Amino acid sequence: MMSDHTVKAFDEDITRLRGLIAEMGGLAEVAIQQSLDALVRGDEELAAEIVERDAKLDALESEVDDMAVRLLALRAPMADDLREIVAALKIGGVVERIGDYAKNIAKRTGRIDGRSRFEPLTLLPAMAELAAEMVHDVLTAYAARDPVLAREVIERDDKVDAFYDSIFRNLVSHMVENPATISSAAQLLFVARNIERIGDHATNVAEMVHYAATGEYPDDVE
Repeated sequence: MMSDHTVKAFDEDITRLRGLIAEMGGLAEVAIQQSLDALVRGDEELAAEIVERDAKLDALESEVDDMAVRLLALRAPMADDLREIVAALKIGGVVERIGDYAKNIAKRTGRIDGRSRFEPLTLLPAMAELAAEMVHDVLTAYAARDPVLAREVIERDDKVDAFYDSIFRNLVSHMVENPATISSAAQLLFVARNIERIGDHATNVAEMVHYAATGEYPDDVE
């Protein structure tokens, strides 16, 4: 049996681990939103800040990894606690990857010519907002160990996919009708794909949250 002191120290470590994940999620949300702002406005200074700030997410992921491995090695957690730590270890890596997608979007800010000619450029922020909300809500679900909210996030991924399909068709048509814009349109296709992948990653986190809370992965959502 663990002493009261050991249990208290373990609980504090778990709280710290959750706090690190929440901090990562907050940074990733801001990066998503700001990367689209920079892209739409052509703000290369903001884009550069987003790229530079990604190092903070990388550092936090390393801290999550170190703490999770230490807890697994020293505390030998069982059942619920074990699932929570393993989930945090996986979620940290996924959230870091979400930050990478936002960074990739920011890097394309200076590669778009003739912004006013691209209707999809007005659709991308709405798509990104939906993906950012998924990230926000799935981290809320993680903090609250809420499998119901996790399933709601999973269901929302279909909307992001529908956005992607619409923007893809729009951009391909635009390229066919305006060959001179192919280079810029291709950059926007990459952006749409990155946002779609953010939604996929939020869904992956939601599945881990559901597992951590219930011990079971969710059934396929129709």
